[in-house]
Amino acid sequence: QLQASGGGSVQAGGSLRLSCAASGRTLSRITTAWFRQAPGKEREFVANIRRSASSSFTEYADSVKGRFTISRDNAKNTVYLQMSSLKFEDTAVYYCSTTARHVAGPMKRADDYADWGQGTQVTVSS
Repeated sequence: QLQASGGGSVQAGGSLRLSCAASGRTLSRITTAWFRQAPGKEREFVANIRRSASSSFTEYADSVKGRFTISRDNAKNTVYLQMSSLKFEDTAVYYCSTTARHVAGPMKRADDYADWGQGTQVTVSS
């Protein structure tokens, strides 16, 4: 089970930290990703972090590079998404997801992930 939390309302330029806590799986052994979905839009990739055996390699969507940071606390079995310099267009429901698949190439498609948590709403006011 994946439990996403940390969403809320913030003004543009502000920061939020999302958390994805897992039970029944060890996040350090799999890939965890954040996706987001705004009203009327498709779900889009935000960031992912690979398993520790893959050096915890990270990928980001171009739209969030330099503003968002994904990280993992293995002791807490939790993945975080630190979001800074938030923009109105970051407003969306944010979902965390995991997959036990390991591929060498990008893993930015929703179809790459098997398990999904419930979303957490992030609202950025301009």
